[in-house]
Amino acid sequence: MAEVKLGAVESKFADIIWNNEPLKPGELVKLAEAELNWKRTTTFTILKRLCERGIFQNKDRIVTSLISREEFYALQSERFVNDTFEGSLPAFLTAFGTRKKLSEEEVEELKKVIEGMRR
Repeated sequence: MAEVKLGAVESKFADIIWNNEPLKPGELVKLAEAELNWKRTTTFTILKRLCERGIFQNKDRIVTSLISREEFYALQSERFVNDTFEGSLPAFLTAFGTRKKLSEEEVEELKKVIEGMRR
């Protein structure tokens, strides 16, 4: 997979696809025009770029995602922890916790997540 990053505007465009897929390119053009005020050429330029990155595909005149929104954000989170904290999730949580204290509910939820990761 190529570079799996999205800028702010690309992210809004990706959300249009994720929220409406599968869709025909003409439908995508109309949605991008209504929500982003884009012209047809801009829509196809950005779609092509995101297809080259392996996030979406335009196959047989139908636009669909190759990775889900959840998978995309999981990849982004993993990349951030790897790049910023040398892959250490405990180091990330320690840094996060220095400025924001967790509620009891959040602590319990994290415990459940960690237990689920053990299996």
